[in-house]
Amino acid sequence: MSTHPTGKPTGRPRSAQADLAILDATRAALVALGWGKLTMSDVAARAGVAKTTLYRRWANKHDLVVDAVAILFDELELPDRGSLRADVEGVVLQFAALLERPEAKTALMAVVAESTTDAALRLRVREAVVNRQKRLVVAGRARAQRRGEIPPDPAGSDPAPQIDLIFDVIAGAVIHRTLVTCEPIDADWAERFTAVLLGGLTAPLDGQNRAGSV
Repeated sequence: MSTHPTGKPTGRPRSAQADLAILDATRAALVALGWGKLTMSDVAARAGVAKTTLYRRWANKHDLVVDAVAILFDELELPDRGSLRADVEGVVLQFAALLERPEAKTALMAVVAESTTDAALRLRVREAVVNRQKRLVVAGRARAQRRGEIPPDPAGSDPAPQIDLIFDVIAGAVIHRTLVTCEPIDADWAERFTAVLLGGLTAPLDGQNRAGSV
């Protein structure tokens, strides 16, 4: 869509429905073909749009696939479950369930693998996926501070390093368990992980240890 000198857009507006169809088709093509065989032409055919429509929206396959991944992770939410512990357990289970979906698993692994040798793609993944999902840590941390579960930030301090670290620990653990070791994440694992996250390595691991501790 072009822009008139007055600043008003001209031409036919971009269709959100077409965008979703293209992103759905991109993930389906990734599952079926893998990164190496995926082409813009294949995505266009699966989405039922002209290839020129893709190129008006995305300059290349990298940008298209990253957006197809990013929109999946935008589905993650952080409902208020009453406590920081319950909030963390909830988002861990939600994240794990998302990664169990074939299109999410395949798309994420594809862009991560490809980005190891492509600095521009790595930056796009960081901006569109990683930085965007840090919103969950920001929201959960602020909620816990309002509840009095964690102390407020000292005046003039920058919470960004802690936010980055919390995100890395949670995302890293869930991705490693689901995509690397391919082990399940259930309510019990989420509870034990959250106990370590919130209590540190000295925290008891289960009720028996707590009962037997002095």
